Amino acid sequence: MRNGTAVGHTPALREGRIHRMRKRLLRLLGLLGYLGVLGGILVLSSYLAFSTFVRRGSMAVPDLVGLPVAAAEQVLAEKGLRLRQLQDEARFDETVPAGSVLQHNPPAGSFAKQGAAVGVILSRGQQLVEVPDLTGQAVQAAQVELAAAGLSLGSRASVVSLAGAPGAVVHQTPSAGELVDQATAVDLKVSTDNPAEIYVMPDLVYRDSEAVRRYFETRGFQLGSIKYEPYEGVDGGIVLRQYPLAGHPLRKRDTIALVVAAASTP
Repeated sequence: MRNGTAVGHTPALREGRIHRMRKRLLRLLGLLGYLGVLGGILVLSSYLAFSTFVRRGSMAVPDLVGLPVAAAEQVLAEKGLRLRQLQDEARFDETVPAGSVLQHNPPAGSFAKQGAAVGVILSRGQQLVEVPDLTGQAVQAAQVELAAAGLSLGSRASVVSLAGAPGAVVHQTPSAGELVDQATAVDLKVSTDNPAEIYVMPDLVYRDSEAVRRYFETRGFQLGSIKYEPYEGVDGGIVLRQYPLAGHPLRKRDTIALVVAAASTP
């Protein structure tokens, strides 16, 4: 009976031991979990306490980019901060209007002590250049001057004009002195000859120089230099040579030069 009883109760004893071990293990795991949670709470509390201590009296810097300087100053004042312009660092920008904040330090999101200054760099806006005066210049010279100013040559149109010599600029758009952004194209109007104002130079050789002078001056032409030189067999005052030559185009702005026979001395 003893052996039978001992053999019969052995599985039950084993199950009891296993059950008790499981309970102890669960209690141990629960204790470890509790200690872990408690440790996490302590770490978090310590971090928050340290963060609060470090940042006590500090404010998050707002984003000021794009704000006019007066508005940026007001936003900072509401946070207990000051604005300090870094005027020497202002620069041109195509997107931020002139007088608005282009950049600031400390940047947005960082912390600054109350009363601290936030240095701001202001935009000077889009860079503008002054259009040079191209009136009277040849197209090639005007193009060089435009390139030196950072501008480009736009369209060219030929117009009949008495304001300038053929090939010279008589009008431009934009006008001289206007402020425009870089790479603006400047359109030009260039003077060309008026066919109705072009004449054919007549042959003046062996004509009386005084009669020639009266003829051209009464018709609005310019008589330029008259050079006298002796010429045997030709009376004084007779035209010997001319410029322009006979048959060449003649415009009223052209200057006519003559070589005239000098009067013979007795």
